[in-house]
Amino acid sequence: MSSGMWSASNGPVSGRLGPLVGAVDQGTSSTRFLVFSANTGEVLTYHQEEVAQIYPNEGWVEQDCNGLLKSVHTCIEKAVENLKSLEIDPADIKAIGITNQRETTIVWDKTTGKPLYNAIVWLDARTASTVDAVLKETPGQNKDYLKDLCGLPITTYFSALKLRWLLDNVPEVQEVAEKGNLFFGTVDSWLLWNMTGGLEGGLHVTDVTNASRTMLMNITTLKWDANLCKFFKIPMSVLPEIRSSAEIYGYITDGPLLGIPISGVLGDQQAALVGQMCLSRGQAKNTYGTGCFLLYNTGTQIVQSDHGLLTTVAYKLGKKAPTIYALEGSVAIAGAAVRWLRDNLSIIQSSADIEKLAKTVKDSGGVYFVPAFSGLFAPYWRTDARGTICGLTQGSTGAHLARAVLEAVCFQTREILDAMQKDSGITLNKLQVDGGMTGNNILMQLQADIAGVPVARPSMTETTSLGAAMAAGAAEGIEVWDLTKLTPLTTDDFTPAIMPEEREMRYEKWCMAVKRCMDWELPRDKQPGPEGPLRNMTPTATGLSIASERRRNGRREVL
Repeated sequence: MSSGMWSASNGPVSGRLGPLVGAVDQGTSSTRFLVFSANTGEVLTYHQEEVAQIYPNEGWVEQDCNGLLKSVHTCIEKAVENLKSLEIDPADIKAIGITNQRETTIVWDKTTGKPLYNAIVWLDARTASTVDAVLKETPGQNKDYLKDLCGLPITTYFSALKLRWLLDNVPEVQEVAEKGNLFFGTVDSWLLWNMTGGLEGGLHVTDVTNASRTMLMNITTLKWDANLCKFFKIPMSVLPEIRSSAEIYGYITDGPLLGIPISGVLGDQQAALVGQMCLSRGQAKNTYGTGCFLLYNTGTQIVQSDHGLLTTVAYKLGKKAPTIYALEGSVAIAGAAVRWLRDNLSIIQSSADIEKLAKTVKDSGGVYFVPAFSGLFAPYWRTDARGTICGLTQGSTGAHLARAVLEAVCFQTREILDAMQKDSGITLNKLQVDGGMTGNNILMQLQADIAGVPVARPSMTETTSLGAAMAAGAAEGIEVWDLTKLTPLTTDDFTPAIMPEEREMRYEKWCMAVKRCMDWELPRDKQPGPEGPLRNMTPTATGLSIASERRRNGRREVL
């Protein structure tokens, strides 16, 4: 856990900083609560708690629902203590916003408040068989069959498939659903319900950005779609009410912020888009966290991608405000690959060590790493892909692999940028970035080199939390944050430092590595072997031992 506080030479005094807005940032790896000055956008204090991930089976990723809630309460309590030590009155906090990891699925019994299963995290891949079953009933087995309605392909990523899996595989979830007592929600809904009273009148709501990640909301009407729910066999009674991203939803019912309104909710990537002030059509940002997410503001126009991107709601900052849409490129594994180096291979002791290790070599030594731990997201959407390392030699070291991990993040972003250019017809002249990984200078320079565009990193990196605070502070009835008078963020800039020929040569090698990671985790009827598609091929053709072929010719050599 960690805390931070604003400081000044004379020390802050209560009331001097004007109205304050708090932001809960519940992410995949940690939970934070930050307090901003609405006048300046400055972070005054924060507290952070790491949250554990649970891996019960290969490809499964879960989290403790009550643990997530407890981490939020702890962060709020500690941050409020920090405010008091700074002689700032917590009553100056006029509202709080919530931003959260998206798609992560929670189900609970509305009569007991008890979670019925661990939260199934967005990058969990257990629903691959559910996806296969759904696709078999889909016309043409087309994974894009529903995109006109919801903007999303049929894949393991989204909440509808996770909820369908829970209803099919967890008896207690089935039983509670049959009694009419089941509540479903993404993390924002779970937090809101508990923070506004829980069993004592807690509000079962979500916002349009989180709802747009479920595959159950019609992106045109912004309502739960009966046809989508029927397609996935989801009872509409379990779904929360959909609201805008900026309005007073309810009030905190306990703890040090008792009575403070919750007035902003945005999925984490949409919050970063707002926090980066990408509020005009054609602006884009890329967030580097557990995964990597590039959002491109398309204004009020719904743009359907032909190149593997998602169509999503960017924000709706008020009940009567226009709905703004975005194209999104989603990469499952970015910072998670650094954690893998640390926790699984012990190549580094802390995540920050990867920069020092990567700096000890001039390049990756020809090593390419495709982190398809649970398949590939955009632009491929391949659940059959698995992590692959190519180009190893006897001279390869942990430093080369560390650098290859950083390059993998950049290559995946390059793929998204290329797809976005094809869909929009616009080439970005600058890539705005944020997220925990952006503190790594080597990563930022590699990104500029591999993408071939300048990278702009804001000096204030808390843009995700800032976006949630801006939404909460601008909400009708709060109105302490004027979104028409925004000061542009100052940035550190990284410019491309390699020749285009080298950039394209390295990118071609990356594409070769991506091809080699596919067709690995196949359904049983498509796997090689006696019953698979390779069953009629000769041993030599399937790569089996040449020795058996030679024995048939009366020779006994074994290679």
